[in-house]
Amino acid sequence: MNKIAQIFKTLDYGPAPEGPEQANAWLDAHDRKFGHFIDGQWTKPGKTFSSDNPATGESLAQITDGTAEDVDAAVKAARGAFKGWSALSGYERGKYLYAIARAVQKHSRLFAVLETMDNGKPIRESRDIDIPLVARHFYHHAGWAQHLNREFPDAVPYGVCGQIIPWNFPLLMLAWKIAPALAAGNTVILKPAEFTSLTALLFAEICERVGLPKGVVNIVTGEGGTGQAITAHAGIDKIAFTGSTDVGKAIRAVTAGTGKGLSLELGGKSPYIVFEDADIDSAIEGLIDAIWFNQGQVCCAGSRLLVQESIETRFITKLKKRMETLRVGDPLDKSIDIGAMIAPIQVERIKDLMKRGVAEGAEVYEPDGALPAKGCFLKPALVTNVSPANTLVAEEIFGPVLVAMSFRTPEEAVQLANNTKYGLAATIWSENINLALDIAPQIKAGVVWINGTNNFDAAVGFGGYKESGFGREGGREGMSAYLKPAWEKDLRPAPAAKVAEAKAGNPLDASHLDQTAKMYIGGKQSRPDSGYSRAVLDNSGKLVGEVGDGNRKDIRNAVEAARAALGWASTPAHTRAQILYFLAENLDYRRDEFAARIKAQTGHDGAEEVALSVERLFAFAGWADKYDGAVHNPPLRAVAAAMIEPLGVMGIVAPPSRPLLGSIALIAPALAMGNTVVLVPSAQSPLSLTDLYQVIETSDVPNGVINIVTGDSVSLAKTLAEHDGVDGLWFAGNAEASTMVEKASTSNLKQTWTSRGLYYDLADRRFEGDYFLGKATQVKNVWIPYGA
Repeated sequence: MNKIAQIFKTLDYGPAPEGPEQANAWLDAHDRKFGHFIDGQWTKPGKTFSSDNPATGESLAQITDGTAEDVDAAVKAARGAFKGWSALSGYERGKYLYAIARAVQKHSRLFAVLETMDNGKPIRESRDIDIPLVARHFYHHAGWAQHLNREFPDAVPYGVCGQIIPWNFPLLMLAWKIAPALAAGNTVILKPAEFTSLTALLFAEICERVGLPKGVVNIVTGEGGTGQAITAHAGIDKIAFTGSTDVGKAIRAVTAGTGKGLSLELGGKSPYIVFEDADIDSAIEGLIDAIWFNQGQVCCAGSRLLVQESIETRFITKLKKRMETLRVGDPLDKSIDIGAMIAPIQVERIKDLMKRGVAEGAEVYEPDGALPAKGCFLKPALVTNVSPANTLVAEEIFGPVLVAMSFRTPEEAVQLANNTKYGLAATIWSENINLALDIAPQIKAGVVWINGTNNFDAAVGFGGYKESGFGREGGREGMSAYLKPAWEKDLRPAPAAKVAEAKAGNPLDASHLDQTAKMYIGGKQSRPDSGYSRAVLDNSGKLVGEVGDGNRKDIRNAVEAARAALGWASTPAHTRAQILYFLAENLDYRRDEFAARIKAQTGHDGAEEVALSVERLFAFAGWADKYDGAVHNPPLRAVAAAMIEPLGVMGIVAPPSRPLLGSIALIAPALAMGNTVVLVPSAQSPLSLTDLYQVIETSDVPNGVINIVTGDSVSLAKTLAEHDGVDGLWFAGNAEASTMVEKASTSNLKQTWTSRGLYYDLADRRFEGDYFLGKATQVKNVWIPYGA
């Protein structure tokens, strides 16, 4: 039998090796030893470590381990280049980004081969996915650079950006971060992962070739200490990090109180939901891509298979048969499906997790076949017979391991999908588009793919919910992550709150009866758990009234009530608007009473503040059905619907000044977007808000949507920050307390806004628009394919 006939009979794949000669020649030209790229120059190599080929274990090059002094030099270079770079027109910056995109295309094969040698992913993935997307990001952001002033008219770049990227998509993550940063006018210091620095160093050469001004892009290589030096450097204005959740939490703590911009794209445990009406064969092919793409070393990998019980047996049987055809081997072989894991330490970590899962009752299936004799290889694995509490279900494995469970109803599928601390991505397979589009908004994830998976594009934002981080990369929202309001530079320290000394007197000397101001939790007036009250004094120290002194239990009750009311988010925006209008109407009806209360507490005429509060409620009632998403058109047969969604339960700690407006200006945008609120009003003048619950009760606000807990602002803010049932927290107060709030929020990586001791004049009309609307929401991109 001749060879061709034999191939048709056996259908075996022969080797199809990609040549590494040009990549090796490039490494040899550098004597396989690299320094940093700082201020447009290559530094001499310092203390180095080896960058190895994970498929062979052979050393590719020696990489310099960056020091604090290296980072400092890079920051100085970036700072020096910022003025000139940001002063260029958008067209001029766009030309540089365009030139980078063209250069990446010209050298695409070199980039792809070098990436595969350094990372271990199959050459088909590097060549056909990663490198084309790198060029796409620079092309896309070249356009953003030119149109920035039209689309973001009141925004300016942060300045110097520190960017730290992982090893699973070395060059693509570089493009995700550098392209929007440069388009916005920032300069950057980028640290590639210690395992995979080579394509970042080749990219530095591209920057040289296109004549990018010195200092605009600086590449500093190194291990963990180099990244720590970047995040802690006082001269860096914005940190963007992609990596593990634990490191992300550490960065959140380090940057707390600094005022630095922060974007975190962290871990995931993404559900892959297959309904009984799905095209099973297509769903299985999608699943192969979802979990075994890049050996499962993908933060958004579809690592949790949820399959409807009625088709579970048939689906698992077909899946195992498909797994038998997956080819594991040399990543430079174009016929290989699964390449090498990044390093021996990752292989051992995955094996240890598997042992734990099996000890807890899991059953593991691996197809037959031998692995290569050397290198960091693992077989694809399917894990069954697990409960939601099993280690392999709960923990991010970051390897070629799929965990399967079943469900009976769509409601159960949603519960299982959301039963995770992560919220990066999800996949839904169903031929019933009504069902798919009903489920997608219920999944707590930043990206949802319908009848497809692992779709990415520069025009569509990517990022997570919950402990998968915050901020977006790509799209309009990714562009805005590298910009800040121009007026923030003019903020001045807030004046210290004046605390009057109490004067002796008989509270019954007043002509009215003694009043008890309770808290407002779950639609009911509530006494404080502590049994203590706080005196409310006017400017002269005279007792105006008393309020409950809230504690941890009161906050817990309020958060539980707010979580029980999260259906507010699914209330039609028009209805939410009507309720806010009704609130404004009822507050306006009692304007004299509220004005008098403000005057009694502060000594100032309260009429203007009440009028501004009514106006602010009106403004955000108007926004409720207008601040919405968009439909993106990526370059494939699909649309991506960018849905604006609320954060969830928001804790809001109002400023000490403006006792009514200070709270209304913050809760109104949160409510308009569908959040529920736990409000801590001004500690000095809380009576305006304890009066407000009477307005709330007559304005059709559902129980639990607004909860009011009075007491010490700082201690209650700490409790809110530490509470894992709180999804977002706004705090207006001094710098020290703001730092505390941001650090305490790391427990579940809730999104925060703090005033950091600066004076935000909430009467200013700039705060009746998208400034707080954007902070009260997050974007979910739902990918919907079309065509027969």
